[in-house]
Amino acid sequence: MAVTARGGPRALGVERIRADFPVLSRTASGRPLVWLDNASTSQKPRQVLDAMQRVYEEHNANIHRGVYEFSERTTAAFEEAREKVARFINAPAAREVIFVRNATEGLNLVAYAWGRDNVKPADRVITTVLEHHSNFVPWQQLAKEAGADLVVVDVDDEGRLRLDQLRRELERGAKVLALTHTSNGLGVVNPVAEIVRWAKAAGATVVVDAAQSAPHTTVDVRALGCDFLAFSGHKMLGPVGSGAVWGRAELLERMRPFLYGGDMISRVSVDRSEWNELPWKFEAGTSSYVDAIGLGAAVDYLTAVGMERIHEHETELLRHLLPKLLADEAVTVYGPRGLEERVGVVSFDVRGIHPHDMATLLDREGIAVRAGHHCNHPLMTRLGVPATTRASMYLYNTAAECDALVDAIAKAKKVFGV
Repeated sequence: MAVTARGGPRALGVERIRADFPVLSRTASGRPLVWLDNASTSQKPRQVLDAMQRVYEEHNANIHRGVYEFSERTTAAFEEAREKVARFINAPAAREVIFVRNATEGLNLVAYAWGRDNVKPADRVITTVLEHHSNFVPWQQLAKEAGADLVVVDVDDEGRLRLDQLRRELERGAKVLALTHTSNGLGVVNPVAEIVRWAKAAGATVVVDAAQSAPHTTVDVRALGCDFLAFSGHKMLGPVGSGAVWGRAELLERMRPFLYGGDMISRVSVDRSEWNELPWKFEAGTSSYVDAIGLGAAVDYLTAVGMERIHEHETELLRHLLPKLLADEAVTVYGPRGLEERVGVVSFDVRGIHPHDMATLLDREGIAVRAGHHCNHPLMTRLGVPATTRASMYLYNTAAECDALVDAIAKAKKVFGV
């Protein structure tokens, strides 16, 4: 069931959804909490909290190592969570899904375990100014260490990726393309499936950062055609310390382990070590198994609501909010004006008010937003600003909360005499 402009939030059942999130009933600065910092981290529903609590209260035990009941139950729940994540992103096999702490760890895993054996001197490593530092710095450092050339693709004045420039650079050849699916700084959605086709024609391996897309829209690794994809659980209703990286089995099989230690080995002698099968080859030591089980519960929740409905709901919130911000001559909104080109992330500046001051004044109204460079210095440099204020929406936000943001901005302007 798609959410329409007419049905909007009611069609999604936002009030029912909000009832699942205990923190949303809290106050901030003595006012009802308006959580608009979802691009940084999302709140957690009772279903996720309960799933994690059940492990601790009913059968907590280390996984993969015990032959007793509690260990077997916890191991089964852990591996079931892997199956859920695999279905969520339409992975060909669950063994291609590696649990990590977050997208940052997943992307570093790829840069280290794949990149150091495949990127050679004079190779071309292509990335973009839209990237979060997690998908920029690892490739920057790898290129320096390997003696490869780092190519950074620009955006246009509305923050859209310069597809013409990207295609030209790919035609010159590339070993790897590291690309965000959705910009955390602007909410811009890149046409990844099309870009992957260009990259494959150039012989490039494609690494996709899906940290901002997996929570908000359908992510299908088969449809995208990429080679690796990473995302964080904490941005998609899951616990902090959870996430996954997916990779093609044929690539993962050839890669060196990322970390060495327990559980990632099959046999160790004084002279040599042999590695475990996928995916455990990349999951050294005691995994954050309770967090992974919580991520599985988050996937259950999102699947039950429906990713298309979540995306439609956020689009309706953008349709409600963007015109009001754009109508204010003191407000500069960064990113495309078209709703089809973005998710529910809005970065803006108010003339005469530093983003940190704006965030502080919004906090006095109970509104949580993010102010800063958003782990994206190259993009801020391209925009010509040191920072922006960022409001980011999710399935539990409402049009009334968007109005509260607009009203609070008006109050901040009065404080600064704007």
